[in-house]
Amino acid sequence: MSAEFKVEDGVAVITINRPEARNAVDRETALAVEAAVKQVNADPEIRCAVITGAGGNFCAGMDLKAFLRGEVVRLPETGFAGVTQSELEKPFIAAVEGYALAGGFEIMLACDMVVASSAAKFGLTEVKRGLVANAGGLVRLPRQMPIKLASEFVLTGEIFPVERLAQAGLVNRVVPEGEALSQAIALAKVIAANGPMAVATSRRVLNESLEWPKAELFERQFAITAPVFASEDAREGAAAFAEKRAPVWKGR
Repeated sequence: MSAEFKVEDGVAVITINRPEARNAVDRETALAVEAAVKQVNADPEIRCAVITGAGGNFCAGMDLKAFLRGEVVRLPETGFAGVTQSELEKPFIAAVEGYALAGGFEIMLACDMVVASSAAKFGLTEVKRGLVANAGGLVRLPRQMPIKLASEFVLTGEIFPVERLAQAGLVNRVVPEGEALSQAIALAKVIAANGPMAVATSRRVLNESLEWPKAELFERQFAITAPVFASEDAREGAAAFAEKRAPVWKGR
């Protein structure tokens, strides 16, 4: 299988599974990952998702051999690998070991958080192959790091150690080699234990408010968040705190 999918305790794990090619994405892989992402979006029992790669690497980007064969790995609705233009409706965490290059780097940029191994290496290497990082690198990176640093990543095509990304705020946690997946799942479980309506609404405001005019920030925020305060989950959260027990969320 070119991608594996499993769910445990409200956390889905999507594994790109082409270790012999550093998990480079061909069409079969793109379709498999797209199907997994759609399952995450559709299943109310899934609260958070982790995406990773098999065999010690995250993803080396587009399979250039598949590209030469004419395979289309940028899917019409969901973009490269079925991720980069998908409407990710749950929080996604990238668990990065080894290389995250080109499209693999862009999959990471599409995620909400990144947990990376101390040995991980990153690069938007497209220009070295006469290509451009148009699966998110050109438009997401300058929104996630200063433009001069983004320019260096995009225009040199060089590969950088995890420390450079952590300093720029692109990596949430740097963990010992081999622990990226387990640590990402642990982080996902923390998120999955929280109120699903509260998490979804908070995530929506975090992402959408970046484009709002300053004068409208609170008006727009209150319009979106008001239903949370009137929800059953809000009462359950307060009751659980008062009764010193774990909350039982209903998502409404």
